[in-house]
Amino acid sequence: MKQIKLFPTLYISILGLFLLSTTPSCKRGADSTQKALAEYVDPFIGTDWVGNVYPGATVPFGMVQLSPDNGLPGWDRIAGYFYPDSTIAGFSHTHLSGTGAGDMYDISFLPVLLPALEGGTFPINEEGEQATLGKHARFRHSTEEAHAGYYVVTLEPYDIRVELTATPHMGIQQYTFQKASDSACVILDLHRAMNWDQTTGSDIEQMSEIFLQGYRKSTGWARDQEVYFSTHLSRQPDSIFIQRISEDQAGKSPKQTVIAYLYYKVKAGDKLIIETALSGTSVEGALANWSDETKEFDFGKYRERAEERWNERLGRITLPSDVADSLRTTFYTALYRAQVCPTLYSNTEGTYLGADRRVHLRKDGTSTYSTFSLWDTYRAAHPLYNLIATKENRDMVQSMIDFGEQNSGYLPVWNMYASETNMMIGHHSVPVIVDAVLKGVYRPKDPQALLDLFRFTSEGPLHKGLDDYTSLGYVPADRHDESVSKTLEYAYDDAAIAEYARWMGKTEEAEVYARRAKSYLNLWDAKTGFFRPKDSEGSWLPNFNPFAYTEHFTESNAYQYLFSVQHDLSGLVSLMGEENLSKRLDEFFASPTPQSVKLPIFSTGMIGQYAHGNEPAHHVIFLYNLAREPWKTADLTHQVLTTLYSHHPDGLCGNEDCGQMSAWYILASMGMYPVDPLTSHYELTTPLFREVTLHLESFKTFTISAPGLSETKRYIRSVRLNGEPLHRSYITYKEIMRGGTLEFELTDQRGVIWY
Repeated sequence: MKQIKLFPTLYISILGLFLLSTTPSCKRGADSTQKALAEYVDPFIGTDWVGNVYPGATVPFGMVQLSPDNGLPGWDRIAGYFYPDSTIAGFSHTHLSGTGAGDMYDISFLPVLLPALEGGTFPINEEGEQATLGKHARFRHSTEEAHAGYYVVTLEPYDIRVELTATPHMGIQQYTFQKASDSACVILDLHRAMNWDQTTGSDIEQMSEIFLQGYRKSTGWARDQEVYFSTHLSRQPDSIFIQRISEDQAGKSPKQTVIAYLYYKVKAGDKLIIETALSGTSVEGALANWSDETKEFDFGKYRERAEERWNERLGRITLPSDVADSLRTTFYTALYRAQVCPTLYSNTEGTYLGADRRVHLRKDGTSTYSTFSLWDTYRAAHPLYNLIATKENRDMVQSMIDFGEQNSGYLPVWNMYASETNMMIGHHSVPVIVDAVLKGVYRPKDPQALLDLFRFTSEGPLHKGLDDYTSLGYVPADRHDESVSKTLEYAYDDAAIAEYARWMGKTEEAEVYARRAKSYLNLWDAKTGFFRPKDSEGSWLPNFNPFAYTEHFTESNAYQYLFSVQHDLSGLVSLMGEENLSKRLDEFFASPTPQSVKLPIFSTGMIGQYAHGNEPAHHVIFLYNLAREPWKTADLTHQVLTTLYSHHPDGLCGNEDCGQMSAWYILASMGMYPVDPLTSHYELTTPLFREVTLHLESFKTFTISAPGLSETKRYIRSVRLNGEPLHRSYITYKEIMRGGTLEFELTDQRGVIWY
């Protein structure tokens, strides 16, 4: 380890084109006296309690999520940041939005004045880990500010003002040193790791006085993750010291990692801008991404363009000017959160690292995406994208198909950074793809090849329990965990394949998968009235308790999976008895959890047995439409929208799960929800606003109007679509995309059925 003195200043000019979207910023009907929509977004919503989101800077579906990390591990800090904390140990460029597993935190910078604060050893946390904070800063929320595309904080005791913004592939930091110092230092830490993440190797190469490049390789939730970077400094350091760390590994070559220290002498008011572009393929890819998106160290222009991107994206849904600021903030933050994932993974030139660990090239100008939390997002997030982000969802669908072809024929379950995490159950890329096909958003290049991919994914041995599911018609509880949930989720995926085969005109294949989609019948216990675990001999497991959280259900209990037959609700009603659907729904929303049952961490936002903080029952509120009691759907959606979401840091009642929690809010607040996305139907209920307008990519508009809405007048008397009475409980995707007006006539009287 030695001090590296920089050679004389070398003038390097790299001419780059800022190849960004040319779509003009547009308020799309918003009151011109109001502030920009990006400023209504509060990224701190969900950073407290159980939201597990990050407050830093990103652009819509961007590769970079530049955000502060508190420096401590644990469930609360899965996204790197937890609002009750008061320390920052770095600003890293990759984060997950509201997931249940901690990973990423790649390419971390921290400006300090030496000697930097050193943390002590912290107590064992709930995950059994002992945390060492290391070099860090303190901060107060009074110095923080954030909105869409921008974050700022003052680091103490150094008095350094840190501002963050982003482009699709690049994070931009601006440091303002508010007091003079001979010992300012910027630490680039490629050694540190948190939570599930483990650094397996890293390196930094100095290319000029102001240009560093390198990589960080890691493993964890994303296995064999590779992040390459190209960093450019607006001012050369006085010196650089690169610490190289070698750690022995049993039976393996030593692990080599690095930390760089960039030293500066600064006067009060001096600024330093750091531009860091990322790539999943190579340092050359990162440099090309930087070149294509650079604005020559102009932080203000970067910030302005990021905010313009968000203003255009958020402007795809507009609210009337009389909506209260607090409610407007909750709504637009949800619309923001729904569009930070999935994340861009291809370079500007179209190259990306595939699941086969080879570099592939998109030649058609489309983009490749990653970070698909499909067990969650197939329910509402992707149906929302089909309304307001059809181009992106089309590319996302192609990304899933490409991943499957590169992944030995298996479509993704929960993938990110060219890695299949195999987290959660089912293979819900299938319904997302089929939904896009049925809605005309995506046209398969080779329909038969796609059907073959569906079949291999659903029939192969990779997914746990699929062999038994195929042979027995259910997943047996004595051989596999989560057996009931797996059976019901596989059945839904089979229904998706059946619909796709029908779309192709493949009658025989459609019938095969339609029969498989009835597999849920094999776990129905008429005696108890629940789906229940069964062993491989066909016997019910004893001591069944529908309130209990057991290994037979995925993050839930028998109550929360009771209505998970979205693809065959008429079949479910037949099992329950037509006269019993309303009773079972009432029972579901009114039954308290017995004191003998301890609620797990993911059962939050409870209304009886309904857990809004988790996904399996997100559609159930809307089943009162099927039970012909739509006023109960109106009451419950109003309760959830107004009590389980807010504009405060603890304003999410469950972890965000890459946009699903927020997508539910957006759709429900507009008065619609896709109980079964495969039908292209959006069930209707009373909206949260007197008027909402969707600005479609076809330049048409679809307006949802409820002129008489009030706290008491929130029950539907009648519905008109483009002036004509609508005598059904849903609207179709095609009807929305044609544009027009959906108008609700409301009453304060419960008990009215308009369909």
